Amino acid sequence: MSDLQISLIIIGIIIIAGVVVFNWLQQLRYRRNVQAAFDHEHDDILLEENNTEDPFQRIEPKFNKVPLDPQLDTHEQKELPPDESPKVSAPAAAHTTSSSFQSHITSSPSTASPLLDYDSNTNYIVNIRSESTIPNTHIAKLLQRKFDFGKPVFWLGKPDKDEPWEEITNESNVDSDGYGHIKGCLQLADRAGPISEVNLSKFRDLVLDFASQSQATAECPDIVSTHEKAVILDKFCADVDVMIGINIISKDDGAFVGTKIRALAEASGFKLESDGLFKYRDENNNILFTLNNYESSPFLPENIKSLTTHGVTFLLDVPRVAQGERVFDQMTHLAKIFSNTLGGIMVDDNRVPLSDSGIQRSKQQLIEIQNIMKKNHITPGSPSALRLFV
Repeated sequence: MSDLQISLIIIGIIIIAGVVVFNWLQQLRYRRNVQAAFDHEHDDILLEENNTEDPFQRIEPKFNKVPLDPQLDTHEQKELPPDESPKVSAPAAAHTTSSSFQSHITSSPSTASPLLDYDSNTNYIVNIRSESTIPNTHIAKLLQRKFDFGKPVFWLGKPDKDEPWEEITNESNVDSDGYGHIKGCLQLADRAGPISEVNLSKFRDLVLDFASQSQATAECPDIVSTHEKAVILDKFCADVDVMIGINIISKDDGAFVGTKIRALAEASGFKLESDGLFKYRDENNNILFTLNNYESSPFLPENIKSLTTHGVTFLLDVPRVAQGERVFDQMTHLAKIFSNTLGGIMVDDNRVPLSDSGIQRSKQQLIEIQNIMKKNHITPGSPSALRLFV
């Protein structure tokens, strides 16, 4: 065997070994990332165990009083730790955040149709104008890039300046003759956090390139100031992103039967869905509140006949519900019916029955948080709020 062949063999072995080591390192890194993601603990008043030997301890429905973390980059659902007497107050730092957020928004109504509900408070809005109609074949190129920026993108268009705005989708674009005025709305934040400055720049560059190729003009707000507004919006949303729950547990450590829970839930207007939650929806199919298993197992349709549990939990997602006061009353009414029918009790974290005054304090806190949202031009349960808190 010649020296050349030996050298080639050695080089081949080195390359193969390098690939194996690289793949091993990548796999190790991936496993660590996955483990870190699933190891992250989220505060949840309904699922959290509070250092007790009692496995079925739960917390009285109340709101989180969480100071705004200046390092917070994402907004998550926040809930209250155990407290025998919840205070009737908005989340800490909410007023400070509100004023800060207020300084970055305008009080003028959205320039888009109220039906579409896209505004510069929660979106990076660009305008593309042309003296002639921009063909739908050109616009299709914009629509193809709607998933490239880490946050939802919505396109609005006017065929003529005197016509109302309409949302441009792949389907509507095919049927259109084009648009003379296009508005792009890139969402600034959601529950995953604020949009990055890089993605804002990518979106702006796409718009400028499109306008140049279409012989149109483009108006794009400043990237740096928009990113600052996105961070402030995200921190504000983190402060008001709360859930309120009502827990019903069985008496004397007994158990509720899954078939009875399902029959009662469906008779009350809930529908069991594939994710294992009973969901109570309004006439527009919006979720008002959910019925969850008090324990970790979901209410899966295929397992509920054999399922037993020590309790159920009603959950209301505050930012996503319009008229929260009325919905809270409705949820509380159903919770009392469930408690009486199942033979359970509504308890606080010490297994002490919930009082009407305690529930009333939670209701007042819900009202205050929703009022804070409205003052900052984010109406609870509106299309804008549903896009933000997802």
